[in-house]
Amino acid sequence: MLLIRIAVAFALACGAAFAANQPGVLLEDLTWPEAEKVLTPEAIVVIPIGAESKEHGPHLKLKNDWLMAEYLKREVLRRANVVVAPTVNYHYYPAFVEYPGSTTLRLETARDLMVDICRSLARYGPRRFYALNTGVSTLRALRLSADALAADGITLRYTDILNVNEAAEKQVRQEEGGTHADEIETSMMLFIAPSSVDMKKAVKDYHPSGKGGLSRNPNGPGDYSASGVFGDATLATRRKGEILVRGLVDGIVKEIEDFRANRKP
Repeated sequence: MLLIRIAVAFALACGAAFAANQPGVLLEDLTWPEAEKVLTPEAIVVIPIGAESKEHGPHLKLKNDWLMAEYLKREVLRRANVVVAPTVNYHYYPAFVEYPGSTTLRLETARDLMVDICRSLARYGPRRFYALNTGVSTLRALRLSADALAADGITLRYTDILNVNEAAEKQVRQEEGGTHADEIETSMMLFIAPSSVDMKKAVKDYHPSGKGGLSRNPNGPGDYSASGVFGDATLATRRKGEILVRGLVDGIVKEIEDFRANRKP
């Protein structure tokens, strides 16, 4: 029992030392008087978005995007003077509803969810918010959120994950195409959370038709994918993932610092 107490005390001390050395702060770890001190007009509030119930093929977990968002927010905390709000684990993901376990909010609900979060926190001072976004379909709702908030004098910017890391993707990509649970995303997860990836179940499933969305039905309304993969996950490696993730973190931190300096993305 004594050894357990010592181990717990040591872990807490290490965690406190790490937190003291990083410029960012987790909002959820604060009391309200502590939150009052950091939620200033100068603050940039980061809101991670990562689905915790969305298909990613037979080889990645439904919580794939949440795992990615949690990793990225820790890296941002380590490198940027920001206030990081709790991760939003539901948003707008209409492309995956044919695959059991996948969830989506309505477009208007996803729009209003972010508007309400930002407006709530803006009451205490902040006027600048950055959505650390791990999705693609989410961009449509985030644009609407940003427009609604702009009318209140609140600025919302967000990660466009396909563009912010374009250079790193060009460096490692071998698949002919893909955007979901593919070579790129699977490689990233092999670096971020390798225990969440089962490469024995990774497949190539790429039948682009331009219809948008994915469908388990060859004659369905979206791009056909029996597996839920859109690309070639078999080409993924941890080394590729390391290059991709480091490039993505660098890109996100740069966007935040440009935001702080009032530079356009």
